[in-house]
Amino acid sequence: MTLVVIRILIVDDSAIFREGLRAMLEAHTDWEVCGEAMNGVEGVQKNRLLKPHLIIMDLSMPQMSGIEAAAEILKDSPKVPILLLTLYLTPQITKEARKAGIRATLSKTATNHLVGGIAAVLRDEELELKN
Repeated sequence: MTLVVIRILIVDDSAIFREGLRAMLEAHTDWEVCGEAMNGVEGVQKNRLLKPHLIIMDLSMPQMSGIEAAAEILKDSPKVPILLLTLYLTPQITKEARKAGIRATLSKTATNHLVGGIAAVLRDEELELKN
């Protein structure tokens, strides 16, 4: 039996946040961070290049927001689940994210829910987590 390693792309303009996220994700034995991008434009390019199984995307980034980047990515890869992270999660953001095809939204202050959130998204469950 072969274990399928879930390849995750992190798109966030904060290097410190990406680093912490990578450490947390890679503590999970069957997850691997296949790449990082520092803005939406780079996220779109890295998705084409790396073909991740899941993308964790920040909402507020220079050049292209997480929602804009997600819309672009989903044109190329309509099946890739995207989890949107934001410091200020509102029902409006969740609604816009859903409209763009993003599977889940999560507050950056709720990173303790992130592992469960990723697992839920990978099982194709709808997810909206607050604090």
